[in-house]
Amino acid sequence: MNIAVFGTGSVGQALANRLAELSHAVVIGTRNVENALSKTGPDHMGTPPVGEFLKNHSSISLYTYSEAAKNASVIVLATLGHGAKEALAAAGDLDWKIILDITNPLDFSGGGLPTLFASNDTSLGEQLQAAFPKAHFVKSLNTMYNGLMVNPRSLGEDSTVFVSGNDAAAKATVIGILKEFGWKDSEILDLGDITTARGTESLLPVWLRVYSATKNGFFNFKVATGK
Repeated sequence: MNIAVFGTGSVGQALANRLAELSHAVVIGTRNVENALSKTGPDHMGTPPVGEFLKNHSSISLYTYSEAAKNASVIVLATLGHGAKEALAAAGDLDWKIILDITNPLDFSGGGLPTLFASNDTSLGEQLQAAFPKAHFVKSLNTMYNGLMVNPRSLGEDSTVFVSGNDAAAKATVIGILKEFGWKDSEILDLGDITTARGTESLLPVWLRVYSATKNGFFNFKVATGK
């Protein structure tokens, strides 16, 4: 499958690496290729610059958003939430493309732990779907650390990954990718249409507080139901 990963940070690199390992044809999209390649040091999260990543992953190339999207049947949206709409607008024609949306509407402007700039009666996933109505958005993998996204078995026990989206075929494609990553059928919970992304995006304040309390991002949520 031809897959474009939008985002050069830790999430984008983790997803691109794993998808390439699974023999997908992977490219990474960014706003400005020259600027991205000019960075020589790690970012604020300690992630190596994308140029260093590419040197160690010869099958993956870096392009502008529009170039990366051109031949992709699936776009993995792994940008910061506030840059998601701009990145997709720069990609050009998104009609009928599947967008695996991993973004969260985190607002860092207030200092301290971020708040959400979309919540309650909307979600970033819904806003993006409305802005690009002919694309098929599937919100998933946005409730966990990137290492668990692509290797859920590393946790040592079952946990839950959520899926939200309007198009059944697009969700089936994303669920197929999740299974390739190692997610079990019993761990994949289809919440319904894209409005259900309000719930998963709203988990981020909880995730951040668990991380703050434990100083450990290596955890995930699990839904366990009674009989």
